[in-house]
Amino acid sequence: MELSAALKVALLSSLLLSAVKSAEDFNDTLNLRQKSHVAGLCAQLIEPAGFPCSEHNAQTKDGFVLGLQRVSSSSGILRRQMGPPVLLIHGLFMAGDAWFLDTPNQSLGFILANRGFDVWVGNVRGTRWCHGHISLSEKDKKFWDWSWQEYALYDLQEMIRYVYTVTNSRVFVIGYSQGTIISLAAFTEPDTAQMVGAAALLCPITYLNHMTARLPLRLVKMHLAQVLLAVGIHELNFKSDWSTLIMDMICNGHVDCDDLLTSVTGKNCCFNSSRIDFYLEYEPHPTSTKNLNHLFQMIRKGTFAKYDYGFWKNLKHYGQLKPPKFDLSRIPSSLPLWMGYGGNDALADVTDLQHTLKELQSKPDLLYLENYGHLDFLLSTRAKEDVYDKMLAFFDSLGTHSSY
Repeated sequence: MELSAALKVALLSSLLLSAVKSAEDFNDTLNLRQKSHVAGLCAQLIEPAGFPCSEHNAQTKDGFVLGLQRVSSSSGILRRQMGPPVLLIHGLFMAGDAWFLDTPNQSLGFILANRGFDVWVGNVRGTRWCHGHISLSEKDKKFWDWSWQEYALYDLQEMIRYVYTVTNSRVFVIGYSQGTIISLAAFTEPDTAQMVGAAALLCPITYLNHMTARLPLRLVKMHLAQVLLAVGIHELNFKSDWSTLIMDMICNGHVDCDDLLTSVTGKNCCFNSSRIDFYLEYEPHPTSTKNLNHLFQMIRKGTFAKYDYGFWKNLKHYGQLKPPKFDLSRIPSSLPLWMGYGGNDALADVTDLQHTLKELQSKPDLLYLENYGHLDFLLSTRAKEDVYDKMLAFFDSLGTHSSY
């Protein structure tokens, strides 16, 4: 590391150390406030739009209690008439609310319900619609000792198993951004893949070698995630005061944060910027610092692999010096895949997607939109016509669902 970079890290470390106590106080208050909220995602966002919704819990093998919501059509379609179950898996710093932030005619969660699908909404550990751990408190370091590896091998596996058991049907999975990382990793496990009927992946990611997003690249160069772990910050909550301080430091002279979304995701053609204040009522959700570090490892090392603890700890965790790779060729060729990706996406780069496609046994159905950025696939005002109608045509082509 260059001297100037080392000095920057040292300065950042000292500021973070002074912020740890205030961060702990803030998080204590936040956790109490969250627990005082009785209403879940159904009551807060989905039912007010006129859609029947029920709350469900699923417990992972390592003791986390995940929140799931089941959503029905607003037109009163009977349960026995429903199509196959579809499980929605959100992106980084998001939760299940991300699928319902626009109008019923624009939001994918509502669109799927009105098309007769049996919609299930997933929320990974650490997000505000989950329900903690059977023995750990959010204040415990161990509570945040996970990355997207655990999302894939514990959370998504358990959510798929839960929906599969309740519905007695193979599950359609729809993932967005980080949701595609954990989906593709999970599908390499035969026990999980056999419960999946098909998958649609928006902004699919396994490799991040060619990512051009300015702010994440700057954070990687600063070794920010490693610094945060070193000073004892294991929860990332971008609604907290201390994280606002960090963002101010990063933006000061390094990145033009007047257009923060563009610096993270790339230029979005059709994002509804007039609703940002409403979006920010729900987003961002917390994640772990270890999760961010795992994503940064992908950028640095150019691999799609498990978390890298370093040689000796890898030997303890995996029985080998390097973390095992997720082998995409293990995803069954019989599993139908659909992928939507954009030419302006600074996170899910087109070249990296080509790398992914070469490793898969099957040839997914592809939708390429040259002017779409990363957020457009979730929050574009034209996403229904540009993206979702094509995705639904893919599901219909499988012969397991008729239009409603």
